[in-house]
Amino acid sequence: MSGGEPPAGGPRAVRETARHLLRGPGVLRGASALRRMNREGGFDCPGCAWPADPHAGLLDFCENGAKALAHEATRRRADPDFFARHPVAALRERADAWLEARGRITHPMRRRPGASHFEPVSWDLAFERIGHHLGRLESPDQVVFYTSGRTSNEAAFLYQLFARRLGTNNLPDCSNLCHESSGRALLETLGSGKGTVSLQDFDRADAIFVIGQNPGSNHPRMLSALARARRRGARIVSINPLRERGLVAFAHPQEPAGLLGVGTPLAELFCRVRVGGDIALLAAIMRELLDREQREPGKVLDRGFIAEHTEGFEAFEAQLLGLDRERLRLLAGVPEEEIRRAAEIYAGAGRTIVCWAMGITQHEHGVDNVRQIVNLLLLRGNVGVPGAGALPVRGHSNVQGDRTMGIVPDPSHALLDALAREFAFEPPRRPGLDSVGALEALDAGRIRVFVGLGGNFAVANADSERAQAALGRAALGVHVATTLNRTHLAASGEAILLPCLARSERLPGGESAFVTVEDSMAVVTRSVGRLPPASPHLLSEMAIVAGMARAARPSDPLDWEALAADPDRVREHIARVIPGFHDMNRRVREPGGFVLPRSGFGGRHFGTPGGRARFTPISPPEPSLAPGELLLTTVRSHDQFNTTVYGEDDRYRGIRGGRRVVMLHPDDLARLGLADGCAVRLSSRLGDRVRTLEGFRAVAYDVPRGCAVTYFPEANPLVFAERRDPRSRTPAFKSIPVRIEPASDAPSG
Repeated sequence: MSGGEPPAGGPRAVRETARHLLRGPGVLRGASALRRMNREGGFDCPGCAWPADPHAGLLDFCENGAKALAHEATRRRADPDFFARHPVAALRERADAWLEARGRITHPMRRRPGASHFEPVSWDLAFERIGHHLGRLESPDQVVFYTSGRTSNEAAFLYQLFARRLGTNNLPDCSNLCHESSGRALLETLGSGKGTVSLQDFDRADAIFVIGQNPGSNHPRMLSALARARRRGARIVSINPLRERGLVAFAHPQEPAGLLGVGTPLAELFCRVRVGGDIALLAAIMRELLDREQREPGKVLDRGFIAEHTEGFEAFEAQLLGLDRERLRLLAGVPEEEIRRAAEIYAGAGRTIVCWAMGITQHEHGVDNVRQIVNLLLLRGNVGVPGAGALPVRGHSNVQGDRTMGIVPDPSHALLDALAREFAFEPPRRPGLDSVGALEALDAGRIRVFVGLGGNFAVANADSERAQAALGRAALGVHVATTLNRTHLAASGEAILLPCLARSERLPGGESAFVTVEDSMAVVTRSVGRLPPASPHLLSEMAIVAGMARAARPSDPLDWEALAADPDRVREHIARVIPGFHDMNRRVREPGGFVLPRSGFGGRHFGTPGGRARFTPISPPEPSLAPGELLLTTVRSHDQFNTTVYGEDDRYRGIRGGRRVVMLHPDDLARLGLADGCAVRLSSRLGDRVRTLEGFRAVAYDVPRGCAVTYFPEANPLVFAERRDPRSRTPAFKSIPVRIEPASDAPSG
C-alpha cells in the first residue's frame, strides 16, 4: 500500500455497507437487523466467527458482516418460476456469483434423473425420495453427510446423530479444508484442538503476531481489537507474503475520527515471508532468542515454565541449533534485520498472542506450521496466562461449534460411548470420510448419496472441476441451502434442494426460540433470528434433518419430530453428551453465554497424555519447484466471504475489473517474458496429470519474488487433492507449484 492510500474501514466502509443493504434487504430493513447483530438478545453474525465485542456498544458489526446479512436477507427470490425459466444446462454456464445473486430459494425443488429442469415438490415428497434412496443402500457408508460452518450447534448435533443412527461416520465438513491443521497440531502439542485466547486477552497483550492472516478483509471486527491494543502500546507484527492494507492502519467507521478517515497505525513490522517459508522464519526468530538467552541467561526464555510445564525442549533446542542460519533466511525470504526486529519485539514483550488463519494451515506442512507457532509461544511461557496464547482465527460463524457437536469422521470413543448411553444404540466405530476422502470416494463411484447441510462442496474443494464431476456420479444429491450454488447443479442423477431458514430469520415459536453457536474463542452464545422468513415454505435446519432421519428410518423409536420442534430438548441431550455443555439451557441464557473449557486457557493445564505442553523439532521444508515454476498462493478479495463473491473488485489491493488475475513481482514478469496486464494461462502438474486455467490476467504487484498470488476459489482447479498435509489431510491451497505462460492468443512482453 502506498502512503497515499486510505486506511482500512473509514467512510468508504460505511458507503459500501449502505450500498449492499440497499441492493439486498433494503436500508431500513437491513439497518434494523444490523442494530441487533451480535448483541445480547440479537443474533450472531452470519459471517466470520470473531466474537462479540463488549467495547463496541450497539453496533458491533463490520462491512463484511453487513454484506453477509444483505446476502441472506435479500429481496430476490429463486422461486419455481425462476427454475422453470432456466434449464440446468443453462445454469451451469452461469458464473458462480450470478447463481448466488438470484436470491433465496423459496420451495423444495427436485430434478428428476435426466430432466432438464428443477421442479417444485412438497416437503413430504422430497423426504420420501431421500428415504427411498437411503433405504436402497447396500451399506450406510455409501452416503456422505457434508456440513458447512454456518450450521447451528443444535442442527449439527442432530445431523451427526442422524448419520450415526444410520450407521456411518462419513461426516466431512468445511473445516477439513481450512483449520484442520490447527486442530491436529494444537491437540498434539497442547492437548486440545481449540485456541487458548479470549477477547479480553487482546486488552492485556504486550505483542500480537498476526501470521498468514488478512483480518482487514476476512475478519474485519478483529481490527477493532488490534487498534485498541495498539493505542495502549501493544506491538503488532505481520508475517505474510503480502503487506495487507488492513494491518497498515484502521479507521473505525463507528468512531468520529474513523468516519473522517483518520486511522490508527497497526503493524509496526511487516515480515513479507516467501510463500511456504513460515517454519524457516519462525526458526530464524527462535535462533535469535536462543542467542540472546546465551548472552543473558534467564532473561529471554522462561526456564521455569519450560521445566515445569513442557516436554521435549532438549531435542527441540538441539535440532534448532543445528539449522544453518543463512539457509533459514533464504528459505524465509526475509532480511536479517527484520528477523532481528521480530525477535526483539517478541523478547521484549511480557505477554504475546500469536494468531493465524489459512495462510498457515493450507500447506502440505500445515500441521508443522502450527506446531512451530506453539514452539515459539512455549519458549517464553506464552500459554495459560492472561494476555497471551495461541489463536486460530476461524472462518465461518460456527465452524468450531460444528466440530464440537461431533461433526467429525474420526470420533473419539468417549463421544461414541456418550451417544450410545444417551440414545440407546450402538454407533459405528469405523472411521468415516473427510472432505478429500469424500471427493475420492465419489470419484470412484463408491458413494451413492451426497447430503450437504449448507456449503459449496464442489467449488470449495481441491481439484474443484474433478469434484463437480465426482458429484455427478452419485444417484442422489441432497442440498440444504438458502441460495443456489454450483454444487447443486452437479448431479446427473436425482437432485433435491431443501430451502432452510437463514440465521437472521425467526424460528417457529417466535423470538423466544433460538439456536446457539460457538465463536473462535470457544464462547457459546444464543443466535436469535428477527426477520420474517423469506418464504412460508422454508423449514429450520433442525426440522429438515429430522424429516430426512424419519424418512430414512420410519420405525426409528427416537422422537425426531419432538426434537425438531423444541431446541431446548436438543440442548438437553447436548448437555449430557458433549463435555463442557452441562446445564446448557440455563447457562446459554445468561448474558454473554458461557465459555468452554480447553487446554492452556485460564491456567497451565494441558490435556496431553503427560499433562505437559510439547515442543516439537521441525525441519523447514525445502521448496521443490521445477525450473520455470513459481509457488502460487490463493487469497480472498475484500468483496468476498468464502466461496460467496459479492463483487468483482478488490478494493484494498487496488485490483479492479475482474477476479481472474494473478499477481506477480515485476522482476518475475520480466523473467517470464510477460507484460503487466497481459493474458496468461496457469498450469499445475502432478506426475503426468496437468491442470490448466485460461483467461487470467497478469498484474504487477509487490509479492515476494518466485511467488504468485491469485483468488480462491477461482484457482482451486489447480490444487491436486493428493497435495495435502499427511496428518490433517488439508489440501495445499496456499502453496501450488505453477507455470505461468502467455495465453495462446496474447503477445509476450
